[in-house]
Amino acid sequence: MTRYRKPILAAAGLILALAVIPAWAAQNVERPAVLDLKTQSATFDSWLKIRLERILPELMRQEGFDMWLVICRESNEDPVFMSLVPFNQMYASRLSILVFTDKGSEGVERLSLSRRPPSGLYQAAWEPEKIGQWERLAQIIKERNPKRIGIDESPTFNYADGLSASLKASLLKALPPEYASRLHSAERLALRLLERRSPEELEVYPHIVAVAHGIIAEAFSRRVITPGVTTTDDVVWWMRERTRELGQTNWFQPSVEIQRPKSSPYGNSPVIHRGDLLHCDFGIVYIGLCTDTQQLAYVLKEGETDAPEGLKKAMIEGNRLQDIHLEEMKAGRTGNEVLAAALKRAKDEGLKPSIYTHPLGRHGHAAGPVIGLWDKQGGVPGTGDFPLFYDTVWSIELNVRSVVPEWNNQEVTIALEQDAALTKEGAHFLDVRPTTIRLIR
Repeated sequence: MTRYRKPILAAAGLILALAVIPAWAAQNVERPAVLDLKTQSATFDSWLKIRLERILPELMRQEGFDMWLVICRESNEDPVFMSLVPFNQMYASRLSILVFTDKGSEGVERLSLSRRPPSGLYQAAWEPEKIGQWERLAQIIKERNPKRIGIDESPTFNYADGLSASLKASLLKALPPEYASRLHSAERLALRLLERRSPEELEVYPHIVAVAHGIIAEAFSRRVITPGVTTTDDVVWWMRERTRELGQTNWFQPSVEIQRPKSSPYGNSPVIHRGDLLHCDFGIVYIGLCTDTQQLAYVLKEGETDAPEGLKKAMIEGNRLQDIHLEEMKAGRTGNEVLAAALKRAKDEGLKPSIYTHPLGRHGHAAGPVIGLWDKQGGVPGTGDFPLFYDTVWSIELNVRSVVPEWNNQEVTIALEQDAALTKEGAHFLDVRPTTIRLIR
């Protein structure tokens, strides 16, 4: 990640705060430091300023819009809205309207028609005591006379479909017909802005992923698990509590599952026993960015020093599928094209693969093309037809099925999920990828 060694403005003390806390001697688990909320806010807002001043003008011009309207109401926010306002603004105030106008060499003008405009980054452009909100919007549009106006509506992508039917009706009522005819779907603009990560974000994203990995490492240890006593639900709620203790949130309920030999006397018991293969699915939200990770752990039997060879071989196959997947991720290819190419290569090598990768960023299942769904391995019409772009982040989610001789040739599923970035240098994992199954002694 040396390409991204750039300072982050307005984030005082960030480098010091990112220092890794020494490992706990007893568990040998490293937990990266976590920024306090004040520093998180400064960091987020510095990233937002960069996005609005550098990335938004570029994308508006590439997508052919000289004006973009983001219109939504409190508690029914446009999915794009929260990525356009500062860290401390947690909702749209009543009816909120953001107006972006490309003014060429002057950059993109940013106006807010709200009773509580976002501080610092937007110019307040509405005086409620003097003029109606929709009337003022129409006035601004007439004054700037844009040729192509973007609005957030899409039959395919939820993240580009934030303009409600009633708000669109109000917009059309406020505009003269000549301007109403200039409204076009900003589907690609909304998606690309949400998925695009700045170099400053990409520098810190590996640390965010490492924080999540540290929680998993602790959860899959004797600090949390006592074989024969601890249940999968106990581990799930421990992960939730640890996330909260560290000042973050989860964007979905974590899960922990057990695979064990069919001959096991414990059947489907949720209690974790020696000889069990554990799997977790876990994600956090930190500084406004999401992670999504699936890892495995094996609970050693008495006298064992390592996992069975069959499980170790299966893990190697899972890693191989990850490698193939990353090699096939190329900007310009659609999600469906990446899926088809990766599956073909994996099957040609004798693997039993399934791929269901999704974009990652401001949301967990984020804006951008999907690369397969667990129940759609032949391609995903619509959301799989969007192309991949550089400077995007992905949750590489997949599994392989493999026979374990030590388990009486029982087939196991090695489900893995590791966060990665796609840049001009290629696709690469954001944090260290496990190449062995974690052992719980």
